[in-house]
Formats: sequence, structure tokens, C-alpha cells
Amino acid sequence: MYSEPVVKTSPLHALGKLGFMAGITALMGWSAYHFGLAPHALSVVAVCTFVAVICTTLFFWTHRVAVAFLGVAVLIGSRAMTLQGLLRATELDIILFLIGMMVIVGALKDLGFLTWIIQTIINKKRMTGTTFTVILCALSALLSSVIGEISSIVVVLALVFQVCDTLKVRATPFVLIAVLCTNIGSAATMLGNPVGIFIGNKAGFTFSQFLIGAMPVALVALAVTIIVVLLWYRKSIAEMSLKIEEHRKLRQGLGPLIRIPHRRGFFVLTVTVLIIAFHHQIENILGLTGAENTNAFLIITPLIIAGLLMIYRPQRARYYIEHEVEWWTLLFFMLLFAVAGGLQEQGVTRSLADKLAEITTGGPHALVPFVIGITSVGSAFVDNIVFVAAFKPVIQSLMEHSADYSVLWWALLFGACFGGNITVVGSTANIVALGLLEKRGHAHIAFLEWLKIGLVIGALTGVIAWGMLNVLEMPRPVGYPPGAQAVPPPPHATTPVPLPAK
Repeated sequence: MYSEPVVKTSPLHALGKLGFMAGITALMGWSAYHFGLAPHALSVVAVCTFVAVICTTLFFWTHRVAVAFLGVAVLIGSRAMTLQGLLRATELDIILFLIGMMVIVGALKDLGFLTWIIQTIINKKRMTGTTFTVILCALSALLSSVIGEISSIVVVLALVFQVCDTLKVRATPFVLIAVLCTNIGSAATMLGNPVGIFIGNKAGFTFSQFLIGAMPVALVALAVTIIVVLLWYRKSIAEMSLKIEEHRKLRQGLGPLIRIPHRRGFFVLTVTVLIIAFHHQIENILGLTGAENTNAFLIITPLIIAGLLMIYRPQRARYYIEHEVEWWTLLFFMLLFAVAGGLQEQGVTRSLADKLAEITTGGPHALVPFVIGITSVGSAFVDNIVFVAAFKPVIQSLMEHSADYSVLWWALLFGACFGGNITVVGSTANIVALGLLEKRGHAHIAFLEWLKIGLVIGALTGVIAWGMLNVLEMPRPVGYPPGAQAVPPPPHATTPVPLPAK
């Protein structure tokens, strides 16, 4: 189970960060009030609380859960949010889905399926540095789209370390290549990244709709990334090719050839993906229709599979729950969703959506570069789920003007996932990869070393997403034909609540 590093800072440095954070929070609260986005005291409280949580994730990463706890308490205590509103905003359906998928991935490790993938690749004949790099890129993207970015990067880096340690070549370039492609592949399906299932479920996309919309963009972005990294790291790749040739002359393989049972794991993964892929048809058969049951079977499928796996392996059931589920991360997600819900309950997000709709010329597509740009830059420094949680109610409100604004869901997805490549803290997969690299005794990746290639890939893939969103006819949520108006606002969204008169 991944554990986050503890970053120590001097008291003076911490005070400076606190002062800067307080200044940003106050400035954002005043700006929201001045421009009419938060015209009431309670709405200003909601804005300041949300900004404080965002600043904490940026300046005091290890304390983000603690501050999110306090933020929820401030919203409830100040009456900026009701208790029922808090419970609705926690997005428990998304949390349950992620818990189920984490248990399934843990079982796949036990069943040997992930180890079998590594074994198959390292014993491939006629391997060259270029072949290995292309396989590494494709495997990183594919695994992240199926089992999630965190589990994927752990498996892929096990392959990288075994090959690089055997050949005595520097692992850093190949770690970076794996992470870049992992983040890109995570945008291809709902399973790849927490923001994928969040956007897909909140927007109302089925799994097949999401796949049809996201996969082409992710594939083009992946192809461009492969070309760039082959050129960028051509010296390291050429060195690997020479080392492989030396090993081949000595009749040495890149790893031991061991027969690993994998059929049970392959069966579990195949059944899970197939059921999820056809969840919409299953929901129709079971009568799980209507807004209150949107993607119901999609959400419960991982729970069903996880439950069966724990019955099948009862001696490991407790381990899966206690060690394979990232409770710290999931708790932060719940609290963050709740704090963002305060903006919606006080009408701040609706006011922002109305102003964006008024000042934008060129229709919904004019907002696409804005959403991609701000989420890409933001996700480079703050957990991408923060920006997705903030934009969700804004896009929902914009869709009350026109269903054409559904294209912004896709802009939000690609901005959040592709922008995670820009810096070392841009995504959870990046942080896990850096931790594993240091743990193995390899060299640390400097911030600028990551930024150079990350900025190139982030900018290129962002432009690709922008261009393709303007050219392609992206799928709309179920029930939104072209030109249709969106559904009414959710019943819990209320207008700003003024303070009672003294």
C-alpha cells in the first residue's frame, strides 16, 4: 500500500506559506463578493473555505485531509451548508465504485495476472530498446485504462526496474516514459482515473459513450507522445539496444522464465470489464432507469465482483479491505466533494456559470480551451480531482442553458488527465513513481528534468484534445439529443441564502 512521504519545513517557511495562503483566500473571497458571485456572507464563507482547502493541497499536502475536516465543520457550523446537503455532496456512489475496483486489483495481484504480464514481456525474443519503449508506452496506457493509474504504474515500474537493473542502464528516462503514458491512458476509460468515473457518472455518460468519446483522443495523444519520447530519449534507447544485444550474444535473457498461473486473473478482469461495458443494457433489463438510477449497475459491478472475490479467497478478504483500499485518498475525495458542494448550495457555481454564458462569444466550444487550459495548469500543481470537483456544478449549471455545453465535460477530463504530466506532483501516479524510484536506490528526478518533457507532452496533448473536440461530434449524456435543452437543476441546488436580519 502506498504511503505518502512526509515533507518537513522550517517554522519560518511554514508561516510564510500560511500568510500567502491566507492572502489568496481573502482575495478570492473579496473578488467573489465584488463581482457578484458570492453576494451574501454565507456564500463568501463557502468560497473562502473551498479556496483554503485548495491552497492546503498545494502548500501543505500532508495536511489536506485535516484541513478538509475543518472546512466541513466550518460550513456546517456557519450554516453555509446543511447536514443533508453535506451527505448528498460526498458522492458516495463514486467512493463505493473506487473501493470495489481497488479490491479487484488487489485480487489480480494475488492471482498472478499482473506478474504474468511482466514475465511475458521481459522474455520476448528479438527485443530492442525501441521495441521495449513502444511496448512500455502501450502497456502503461492500456493497464491504466483498465486497472487504474496507481496500480498500473506499480506494475509497469516493476518491469522497468527489472529490465534496467539487468542491463545496467539508467532507469529514470523509462520511468518518465511510463508515467507520461500512464496519465494519458487513464483518460481513455472510466476505470483509468478517479476523475473519469466522477465525470462519467455526474454527466450521465454510459461506459460505452465514455469509451467512444475518450478513446480516440487518448490514442492520438498516445501516438504523438510515443513519437516525442522516442526522439527525446533516443540516446538512452540506443544504449538499451546495445546492452540487449550484448546479453543476447551471451545467451542471457532479461529475466527468469517461470510458469505463472494467470487464467483466473484474466477471467476476473475480462468479466469485470465486459459487465461494466454492457451496464446500460443490464440496467434496462433490470428496470434501473430514470435519473435516480443513472449508471446504477456501473457503480455496483465492482462491488459485486469484489464481494465474490472475497468469498472465493476468505483468508485474504480482510487484507484487501485494509491494505489495498486507499482510505486516506478516498476520505479526502469525500471531504473535497462536500466542501465543493457548499459552493453549489450557496449558488456560487450557478452565478459563475451564468456569467460565463453571458460573456462568452462563440458558444460552448469557445470555453473548451479555457477549461482545458485552467485544469491542465491547475492539475500540474494540485490534485486534479480538486478542479474537477469545482467545475462539476459549473458545467451542470451551464447545461441548463444548452445541452451543447456537454463538450465541456470532455474538456475537463482531458485537461485534468493530460495536465497531470506537466510536473512531478501533477498526479498521484507521478508521486508513486517517484517514491518507487527513490526506494529502489535510483537517482532522484529533479523538478526541472520532469518539467522539460512534461511541459512539452502536456502542451501537445492539450492542443490535440482541443483540436479534436472542435472536429469530432462528441457523445452527449443519455437523454440529450442534439439541440436539446438540459435537465432542470438538481433539487438540492438552492439560491444564495442571505443572513437573517438583526
